Amino acid sequence: MLFAIGLAAGIIGGMGIGGGTILIPLLTIFQNVNQHTSQSINLMTFIPMAVVALVIHIKQKNVIIKYLPPLIAGGIVGSIAGSYVSVALTSAILKKAFAVFLLIMGLYEIFGNKE
Repeated sequence: MLFAIGLAAGIIGGMGIGGGTILIPLLTIFQNVNQHTSQSINLMTFIPMAVVALVIHIKQKNVIIKYLPPLIAGGIVGSIAGSYVSVALTSAILKKAFAVFLLIMGLYEIFGNKE
């Protein structure tokens, strides 16, 4: 079961959608892992999956290098802030916040501006 969850997260992550959008719910639902732990596992699994996906995307020339410094800087600051917020919240609140985030993203994908 864990391999299948990792496979699904890797496929979604490789597509650039973010493997955590599927990894976190699957861990909490099918493996009964609490939200804090699921999010931590997601961060650890993200690293090798992102490296592999990034190499492929760089080879395909899908990366705009000039965008990276401000995005990386903002991501570092945001990850520090998010980690402190996550530790301060209960697992139930994190689970609900993540569900709302997924709902908003899903609605945007369904009804958002199509190019």
